[in-house]
Amino acid sequence: MPDVPESLVGLAKRGGEPVVVQTLRSTTAATLAYIAALWLTDVSAPLLAPLTALLVVQVTLFATLTAGIRRVNSVVAGVLIATGFSALVGLSWWSLGLLILFSLALGHLVRVDEFVPEVAISAMLVLGVTQVAETAWDRVFETLIGAVVGLLFNLVILPPIWVRPAGENIEQQARRMRELLNRLGEEAEEPRTPVSRIAAKMEEARRLDEAIAEVDVTLTQAEESLRLNPRVKEPLLTRIVLRTGLDTLESCAVILRTISRNLTDLATRRTDEPLFPSDVAAALRELFTYLAGAVDSFATLITSQVSSTADEAEKFLAVELDAARLSREHVAGLLLTRIQEHPRQWQLHGSLLAEVDRMLDELDIEKRSAHLAEELDRMSREQSRRYPTLRRVAGTARRVGRRLRSVRPRARSNG
Repeated sequence: MPDVPESLVGLAKRGGEPVVVQTLRSTTAATLAYIAALWLTDVSAPLLAPLTALLVVQVTLFATLTAGIRRVNSVVAGVLIATGFSALVGLSWWSLGLLILFSLALGHLVRVDEFVPEVAISAMLVLGVTQVAETAWDRVFETLIGAVVGLLFNLVILPPIWVRPAGENIEQQARRMRELLNRLGEEAEEPRTPVSRIAAKMEEARRLDEAIAEVDVTLTQAEESLRLNPRVKEPLLTRIVLRTGLDTLESCAVILRTISRNLTDLATRRTDEPLFPSDVAAALRELFTYLAGAVDSFATLITSQVSSTADEAEKFLAVELDAARLSREHVAGLLLTRIQEHPRQWQLHGSLLAEVDRMLDELDIEKRSAHLAEELDRMSREQSRRYPTLRRVAGTARRVGRRLRSVRPRARSNG
């Protein structure tokens, strides 16, 4: 048997991932649009049809229904303005500059909103690749064919759901926070930790805080893939769980940065004594270990898609939080005794405990449940006000999907 390249093996293993699915969908839609344009037009190489289909099919179902028309308008506007330039002046450096200027201005005039740059992009592509088209109407017709194929393709073969990649990024962020908390506990227990090493942990905490923005991008994509998608049973609840969960982790990242700063200040101000006495250091390391476990369990809770897994994660989170609260009281008692003996750095110790309290409050299960209920009510009302028509379309799509699923088993049994 011939050897199979590792890249192909990896691609086969990833066949169910959203990135692979989206790649296959885009390729199929663009090919179908090209075939349809060959049938319906006299253009020998109708490349605008697959180009437009490729642009349209890249978006989620929600974006297709709400912003697809604006995207089509932007492409058509770019096609028309490029047609005029192609007929009058052709392609040169100065005509290209004028083309971009007029395209962007036209995009604002036709109100395509966030797709204004696509007017210029489409115009440049058309000016470069469609010199063989005979008339402007051919070019517009190609664009419309590609747009219709892309829209129908997104409605018939639904775009992938991007929840799993977003959940993996959230879990990875939580793992980084857990590892940093564990390392901070180890540094607190070291008898002579250099200030530079603790300061490096503060920089790491700052990078964690900044990495939230990257996770937010994938979460936004996941939220759009859930909207109006009939394959998702509770899209609004899933979106709120992930969004509020990421908000909590963002708050914990800020708290973690402040804790790292407190430890750095303590290391800077110490003289010959260790960062903490041995009994306080051991208790503080235990506290950080419980906090690390709580952050990890919290991420598992918000990314669990199966109810039994979510229940198990919630139990683990409750155990970690209870242990962390007991450990916090133990650390507070030890610090109080030490502060009474040596009150020189009491404000930093108090600030450290205050940040621990804030993190415990952010991860609290009851507070999170109440926050979820409030957000669910608020977003349900907001969606009903903003998109009444799309809500009706989504409801109809779900009912049709349920009917089709109920018909298939009967058809198989009759066969």
